[in-house]
Amino acid sequence: MERHLRQWTDEFDLLATGDARRALCNITGQGVAHALPTADLDGLALCADLFLWLVAFDDVHGEATAAENPGRLVDRVAELTRVLADDNAVADPDDPVTAGLQNLLRRVKARATPTQYLRLTGHLRDNLVGLVWEAHHLNQPDRVTVHTYCAMRPYTVFVHTLMATAPVVLAYDLSETQRASDPVRQMETAVANLAGWVNDLASHLREVDRQRAMPLSLPTVLMAEHQLNFPQAFEAASRMCEEEAAVARKRIRELSKSRTRPLALHAAALETIAHSFIWHVDHDRYAVAQSLAVPTHLTTGRPSWP
Repeated sequence: MERHLRQWTDEFDLLATGDARRALCNITGQGVAHALPTADLDGLALCADLFLWLVAFDDVHGEATAAENPGRLVDRVAELTRVLADDNAVADPDDPVTAGLQNLLRRVKARATPTQYLRLTGHLRDNLVGLVWEAHHLNQPDRVTVHTYCAMRPYTVFVHTLMATAPVVLAYDLSETQRASDPVRQMETAVANLAGWVNDLASHLREVDRQRAMPLSLPTVLMAEHQLNFPQAFEAASRMCEEEAAVARKRIRELSKSRTRPLALHAAALETIAHSFIWHVDHDRYAVAQSLAVPTHLTTGRPSWP
């Protein structure tokens, strides 16, 4: 899968060659394989390409780059929104971002039902909005409320898009009634929260070391809103993760026993997706520099997921 991702990025010239590109293809390929281990090879390739496209766009056009020039990111998002509305839209043939997106949309449409396609493209739009929101607040994270941060974080970690891709590549679908049921909604919300918050706990110290400033993350907004020091905020965030893990675990176990096949398949998919985000944060990409002195209990405070 890593070789395929390198070839796909080369085809569309999405990322510059080098160690960073190799590391990103490695973690994305392995992460998608952990997230959807029962998918066929074409499905895995589609999901990996989609996730890599999102991460590459964020790395190249979002985060610090966008914080310096948010207007440029807004223009890029407007162009991509136009393509999401019409995958046959005329776009700059020399633009690797829109060319890559059009390639992905055509492949998704070939596998998805019309409803699945609309749901997935809707989540992609949410991701783009999330990146604009993130760029707007990146330099002043302490002004973001905990409530708003928790509402937006799933869109900047792309977890809803991954959950929407699962039915497409695993060939199942939920009815609207099933999707709107409390067990499914609670399961999806808990897994989405865990994906973002666990990532925050794992990457916070690395981002502090890299930026020499507090990142936009759950510990940061908890410190600002509740006047906590860092150890207190880290412990509070860990407790929040444990609470969400308990909800996710309960609903996954409940739905995995359902006699309704799509519900059982969806529960199984969300369980492996949750595991993949836990696996993800142990990758070398999240290693903390040795020069940063950190108490041991802080670096081992991630929540468990049995």
